[in-house]
Amino acid sequence: MENQQIEITETEPIPIQERRRNLLPWWIKTFVWIFLVFGVLAPICLILGLFGFQLQLDLYGLETNDPTSYLAFLLTGIFFFKGVTAFGLWTEKDWAIFLGYADALFGIGICVFVTLIYPFIDGNPGFHVSFRLELLLLFPFLFRLEKIKKDWNRLAVTTEG
Repeated sequence: MENQQIEITETEPIPIQERRRNLLPWWIKTFVWIFLVFGVLAPICLILGLFGFQLQLDLYGLETNDPTSYLAFLLTGIFFFKGVTAFGLWTEKDWAIFLGYADALFGIGICVFVTLIYPFIDGNPGFHVSFRLELLLLFPFLFRLEKIKKDWNRLAVTTEG
């Protein structure tokens, strides 16, 4: 075998990698940090509630002061799920957009349920309907995820491949 020499005369510029995180607008980044904190606190609150501490949990119009109720477990699970979604978005995971869709659609569903059906079954006397302001952020969140989905997936190939 002959010795082969490779001569390097020109180096190709290394492109600066664009971050998936940069696709997120400032308001989503703000809520990502909020829900990262709540996601970490959710299991802690659940454990404290099991040891008898009184906690007030409230999200999407569902609220409870009983940390051992089914509603408390549901709300704690929702906060934890939102924390996992926030973690995925912040750390630029491949599955983050999918969980973001699920989070937004689940949140919209709960808000619609709380607005239209829950007043009839919550046990409070009288009729009350409330419009959930969370919807004003859930729909734009869903639309923004749809808008960045293609670029998010494109960046997966260049940053991880």
